[in-house]
Amino acid sequence: MIYKEILGEEFNRLHPKLQERYSISLQHPFHGRGTMLSIISGKSWLKSFLKLAVRWKFLFPEEGSNIPFTIRNTAKQLPNGEQEIYWERTFYFQHVTRQFNAFMTIDAKRRIVKDYLGEPNLFYSDLKFIVTQEGSLQIQSGAQRLLLGKWEIPIPKLFEGKVTVMEGYDDINDVYTIQVRIHNPIIGRLMAYEGGFTSEQL
Repeated sequence: MIYKEILGEEFNRLHPKLQERYSISLQHPFHGRGTMLSIISGKSWLKSFLKLAVRWKFLFPEEGSNIPFTIRNTAKQLPNGEQEIYWERTFYFQHVTRQFNAFMTIDAKRRIVKDYLGEPNLFYSDLKFIVTQEGSLQIQSGAQRLLLGKWEIPIPKLFEGKVTVMEGYDDINDVYTIQVRIHNPIIGRLMAYEGGFTSEQL
């Protein structure tokens, strides 16, 4: 359970449902289904880049409201002994289906999650996991790199896509909540979405 390992004692301060959600292991995947209340893309002149990113199951140019989506997290053991979590996020627009996939491992020494975005991997980002006072989980991006085959090119801070994620649990409606913001210091928003989902029994 890489997220419990990286958070240490802080993991116990998460909302109990988030503790369930992030106790992903080889024996315990997580599958969820819900609705994105809002998906907002970047500026119109970014559409070409966003369309290109679709090839890597990364970003996409579509926008909308009340978009059905699924999230699947599965774990596997890598040859070096590390555990990797595969993230599959699928958005079902009326005329097209888009994905936003990633692969996560941890760096225990630096206490960060290593996030390889896209399939095949296109970008890399350090992620810092923070438990809020309310028991929600805040995720913030750090240093990033562009991945071109065997080449890893550091991205200057001015050109990074800064990511902020907030996951919580709504006890009244019995749903997980999520808000994601991806922005750049120069060009502004690249993508933003928010919604809710419930877990599916496997």
